[in-house]
Amino acid sequence: MHKVLIYTTPTCVYCKMTKEFFEERNIAYEEKNVSLDEKATQEMVEKSGQMGVPVIDIDGKVIIGFDKGKLSELLEVE
Repeated sequence: MHKVLIYTTPTCVYCKMTKEFFEERNIAYEEKNVSLDEKATQEMVEKSGQMGVPVIDIDGKVIIGFDKGKLSELLEVE
C-alpha cells in the first residue's frame, strides 16, 4: 500500500479533482488543509518549494498539481 499525502485548500478545483481521482480508485490518502494548518504549509513548501496546491506526496515522491499520468504511474493504477 502506498503512503499518500495531499496538501489542499477548500477552494482548489485541482485539489478536488485529485481527491476524486483517489476515491474513484479506492486510494487511501491523508489530507492536510494548508489554509488552516501553518505547520502543514511549512511542510508543503519544504517538500515542493511551492505555495500552490495541490502538492501530493506519494511514498516520498512529490507531484505538484493534478497530473493524472504521473499519479497513475506512481500509484500503479489507470
